Amino acid sequence: MAYRPTAVDTAPDLSILTLGVEEEFLLLDPDSGRNLPVADQVLAALRGPAREQSRQEFRHSMVEMVTPVCADLIELRAHLVALRRSAADAATAAGARLVAVGATPVAEPHRTVPDEPRYHAMSRRYGPVAHDPAVCGCHVHVGLPDRELAVQVCNHLRVWLPVVQAITTNSPLHDGYDTGHASWRSMQLERWPSIGPTPYFDSGADYDSTVDELIAAGIMLDAAMVYWYARPSSTYPTVEVRVGDVCTEVDDAVLVAALVRSLVATLADDVRAGVDAPNVRDCLVAAAHWRAAHDGLDGELIDLRAGGTRPAWALVDEMMAVIAPALLRHGDLGYVLAQLARLRRDGTGATRQRRVLERAGDLGAVLDDLIARTAAV
Repeated sequence: MAYRPTAVDTAPDLSILTLGVEEEFLLLDPDSGRNLPVADQVLAALRGPAREQSRQEFRHSMVEMVTPVCADLIELRAHLVALRRSAADAATAAGARLVAVGATPVAEPHRTVPDEPRYHAMSRRYGPVAHDPAVCGCHVHVGLPDRELAVQVCNHLRVWLPVVQAITTNSPLHDGYDTGHASWRSMQLERWPSIGPTPYFDSGADYDSTVDELIAAGIMLDAAMVYWYARPSSTYPTVEVRVGDVCTEVDDAVLVAALVRSLVATLADDVRAGVDAPNVRDCLVAAAHWRAAHDGLDGELIDLRAGGTRPAWALVDEMMAVIAPALLRHGDLGYVLAQLARLRRDGTGATRQRRVLERAGDLGAVLDDLIARTAAV
């Protein structure tokens, strides 16, 4: 049985940071695996807290579920499970299946945007890019109300986010075939001009002036279109990390949230202590993200601190050594160690999909496995 967070793991330390998770899901035809444009029916069928914690997305075949602010992993996991159950039941009632996978695995015949002014504006501005097949991410928010500190933490996060990305890789399939990339979602998103590695900023004022220039240049419609892999949230007093594919298994999502929270906590301490962030060239950061999206944890990653490439798991272990004190302080260390051991044994979501495809020789078996894992607790 997989390790679960328990009350004894919860640290009483009042300095623990809050967290929350946004998960995007596809609505797929259970027979063909194609995307089904039934999001309106699914959202309408949700009741109570699940309805309040749901969001309309950019595709008729997607829904997003958002946890409340949580203090510990027990609470976070309970919300993720409840939201997935509610959304899965509503999807089934609409003739679809809720699937946590990073990119459309088969096809999406219906690609018009929902009838909202903002979505129509995005469609006009970005053309065919705005009508690519749907992709789904997992966004982790960590409470950090000091915005200047949040900007500096994002600078420090740049060298570690490719490792987080590799852990979440969960979209190897597209158009019914293996793309050769562990995260095809990451490849699709590269066509958007406001998505990618977070630039290095000297200050909050530098961040704001850069965003203003990008809006004035027409690259973004507004500040809400800052889709960098880490950012001070435009809505909440948080650092938002949005680099990862949505995770098929709940415990993968909780693991990523725990890692991100402890990264933010550790790096915030570094900023307060006057430690400078490594100012790595943007082209190397982008290359590190490409390598993470391609290899996941099954190959090598670029080491943005020391240079060169290293086995992916060596960098995971190094990251763990850096954030272990923060994991311990938040009461998350035992859970994270157990989940990383499971991940090392069973592989990422991308690895698991490929394993099922190789064993069964049938894409339908992969979809069945994804459906079952999405709803499993």
